[in-house]
Amino acid sequence: MHNPPQILIADDNENNRCILVARLAAEGYETREAEDGERALAVVREVTPDVILLDVMMPKVDGFEVCRRLKRDASLGFVPIIMVTARADSKDVVTGLNAGADEYLTKPVDHAALVARVHSMLRIKELHDRAEAQAAELASWNRTLEQRVAEQIAQIERVSRLKRFLSPQIAELILSSSPNESLATHRRQVTIVFCDLRGFTAFSEVAEPEEVMAVMSEYHTALGSLVHEFEGTLERFMGDGIMVIFGDPIPCPDPCARAVQMAVAMRTRLSELSSKWRRESHELGFGIGIAHGYATLGPIGFEGRSEYSAIGTVVNLAARLCAEARDGQILIDSKVRAAIDERATTQTVGELTLKGLHRPITAYNVVETTT
Repeated sequence: MHNPPQILIADDNENNRCILVARLAAEGYETREAEDGERALAVVREVTPDVILLDVMMPKVDGFEVCRRLKRDASLGFVPIIMVTARADSKDVVTGLNAGADEYLTKPVDHAALVARVHSMLRIKELHDRAEAQAAELASWNRTLEQRVAEQIAQIERVSRLKRFLSPQIAELILSSSPNESLATHRRQVTIVFCDLRGFTAFSEVAEPEEVMAVMSEYHTALGSLVHEFEGTLERFMGDGIMVIFGDPIPCPDPCARAVQMAVAMRTRLSELSSKWRRESHELGFGIGIAHGYATLGPIGFEGRSEYSAIGTVVNLAARLCAEARDGQILIDSKVRAAIDERATTQTVGELTLKGLHRPITAYNVVETTT
């Protein structure tokens, strides 16, 4: 609405227009005038008044037709029209209302009735404009919400696609707002888990490729779900070998305990699978090695292709312990044993001389977890 409200007076009688202008000016309204129907249509499209006082009997285009044309023009929005005419016959009133008029006043116009009708139409106009503004604002919010939902769905789809090839933690960091800092090369204490199948090389030499692929699919499915369940970072699959990191790239409380709990769950799951494989004449066992210590972590590779990995003695130690583990064993180093303390039952395996390590390592086998 205009401030102050603007009233268009369309009447071919100049005296009538002057009287209406004087009465409305006394109420603080601005007025515009039109002497015929064509001029009324032009003024409406020029200034879009807040209320129109429209005479019926006018040259060129009568008031009924002006009203019809204005109400058909959706670009104007809601402009209240008060018919002001000496034609008081009920048929004329019906014709005016059917043409789209919102109110009807007969001449001579009563001052109080005129002001009351204009006030009423301005209140309706204000409510209509407010409702339209709220509807537009709501539509804008809906568009924003739809856009955000679409962006979130696209983000979820991107994360889902990346999780097919990367660990969930790495995928989410890559798609976060500041992945470079999180994935930059750094040094941190982590727990490394290595596991692989016993007898896999001999099995793959005699089995058909389809059998090997079926076994690998069952194996990776079983262990992959447990890695996600215990929130480890799956560093990579290496044939039947799997490397999992706990404590990076997202730190986690008690990484040693979580790694051991995952390993025990893996052993149970693989025991069930091994029974199935034996029924299919596949003699396959399963061993795990776990070590805790400092490692250097970050992307390794080149611009076209890189992988997030860990490098350091702790990685080599976990791999060597895995290689030494017999079927069903979970070999851990002394740091892991100290961290899990009374939460697991362990047996001393003794000192092992491991390839690539200068000193013998005391290793322990995890029998079971107690919590």
